[in-house]
Amino acid sequence: MSLSLAAEFPRATEAQWRAAVDAVLKGKPFDKTLVGRTADGIAIQPLYPRVADAAPLAGRAGGAPWTIVQRADQPDPRDANVQALDDLTNGASGLAIVTRGAIGDHRGDGLVLDSLADLDQLLDGVMLDLIPLRVDAGTSAGHVAALLAAKVARDKLDPASLTMAFGIDPIGAFARRGTLENWNGAAAKAADMVLGLRKRGFAGTQVIADGRVIHDAGGSEAQELAFALGAAVQYLRVLEQAGLSLDEARRAIAVLVAADADQFLTSAKLRAIRQLWARVETACGLSPSRLELHAETAWRMTTKVDPAVNWLRTTMACFAAGIGGADHVTVQPWTAAIGLPDAFARRIARNTQLILIEESNLHRVADPAAGSGGVEALTSELCEAAWALFQDSERAGGVVAALSGGTIQVAVAKARLARQAAIAKRREPLTGTSEFPNIHELTPEVLHPVPRLANRQVAPVELPEAAKGERFEATVAAFDAGAFRAALSRPKTDTIFVDPLAPIRLAEPFEALRAALDAVTAKTGKRPQVFLAVLGPVAAFTPRATFARNLFEAGGFEAPIPEAFADGAGLLAAFKASGARIACICSSDELYATNAIPTAEALTTAGAAQTWLAGRPGEQEDALKSAGVGGFVFAGCDVIDCLNAAKAALGE
Repeated sequence: MSLSLAAEFPRATEAQWRAAVDAVLKGKPFDKTLVGRTADGIAIQPLYPRVADAAPLAGRAGGAPWTIVQRADQPDPRDANVQALDDLTNGASGLAIVTRGAIGDHRGDGLVLDSLADLDQLLDGVMLDLIPLRVDAGTSAGHVAALLAAKVARDKLDPASLTMAFGIDPIGAFARRGTLENWNGAAAKAADMVLGLRKRGFAGTQVIADGRVIHDAGGSEAQELAFALGAAVQYLRVLEQAGLSLDEARRAIAVLVAADADQFLTSAKLRAIRQLWARVETACGLSPSRLELHAETAWRMTTKVDPAVNWLRTTMACFAAGIGGADHVTVQPWTAAIGLPDAFARRIARNTQLILIEESNLHRVADPAAGSGGVEALTSELCEAAWALFQDSERAGGVVAALSGGTIQVAVAKARLARQAAIAKRREPLTGTSEFPNIHELTPEVLHPVPRLANRQVAPVELPEAAKGERFEATVAAFDAGAFRAALSRPKTDTIFVDPLAPIRLAEPFEALRAALDAVTAKTGKRPQVFLAVLGPVAAFTPRATFARNLFEAGGFEAPIPEAFADGAGLLAAFKASGARIACICSSDELYATNAIPTAEALTTAGAAQTWLAGRPGEQEDALKSAGVGGFVFAGCDVIDCLNAAKAALGE
């Protein structure tokens, strides 16, 4: 006989919970206090009921782990091969080839693949029939696809036995680079590659709709979904016009999205793209099938300062992608923002996934978020928001037309600026960067590869214009004959120029401040200091002194909290002894009423080039400014503006 402890108590109701919450809020508005908002304006409620009739989404099969993908992104194929073999030997189950200039090449130092010999070096010892392979090559996707096709044919591998995502994505490359030489020509070239690969018998997917370009540039979740969906639909049209049936065309398309540290939004986003694609399939008269879904941990969330926090960010992102149903997951190494990751950083990236799969058994249940009230609500609302944006781009003539007209760039810029403002005011904290900084941390080691091809004199081979449907075959034949980066001659007219969606990292403004003050420290041998002028007993000044120290150290200053001073003379003596040019008064409102103005005047007389006050000034603002207080730091102030003003006061 089993007894349930919960059965011994009366069942709680939402009305009872709400009454208890209202009692705690004491008149504060519920919606403003407990309801959050996403970048798309979607409300995040504090409590959701279970969705009893929810069904799992058709995604990765329950019990099947996702592919643990490692990036092959070392500039030199020989070095990349060493890393790839180490990755595959020690737990990775797939590779992503990331070439120079690709969407995933955020630092600009990606893999260089020019010839079949380069590809042979990269894949030496890699058993292509045992692992999924994804290509991230931007405008060079066709070049890499032709290299792979030539290698498979020469090595007598069965294309049908290989799982390759060739990553052909002219729309994503257009969005990232800001240039496109004639969309009709680009679409024809992409279709030609797909037809050529399918004719050769390759399984897997040939084109990819890559949402990372939106996420990297600071876009919202709905914007990323709408862009990926719009690109996928445009590719569906292109392939249908090239002669494929809609059923064949949809199976040639994969989707790639960014996974960031917001667990619920990331899981909901991955679930939403499957539902959105199923909606498109239904509109095409097709029965929805399983979408091939890739995820990579977000570039924009990574930090250079306190980079070990990236372990936590990527773990949460990987967790969210796993339960969101991704088929293939790539974890960016924790030092990726600093430079080319070394063997240890790559090992951590692998092990993050291995632990979630092998120890946490995260993959055992198909769509574990199904029925969760919060995730189901987020999924549904993201679908509606993204579908509305998708319809907007369709009315504009498709996602390429929307990019050409700049409407996507404007919308992404608006979302980016709103997020950056929230970060500057620390409403969206970056742990280790804007909050809880460690100014004495050591920078981890990264690799410093020797630049390749510096002395290479081989010129690309220009091929004559080939007949429709034969361009890809001509390129493959050229590589098979030993050509170096063969290129098809085509008219370069009707080039479209737009604002590119350049990648950002959210921590960059704080990192720039830290770097500037680190340079001053290296030059002078002493870190610039903000003297915390604490007033009264410890209990009176500690909360604001702690706040001020956290704020100023986020910009690279040193701001130690002193012991309580016996009197004003002791405070001034300590200020002069510190050698600081900047001071910040810290205490309670009660002590500010009597002591803040004379303290500010005394600090100015003692040589303070700039004096701050921790807290809002209230009615004393004018008097405090007259006494020498130049600014106020408080919860909700623009921290970046404050830190830049403090840096300017150094006079260096």
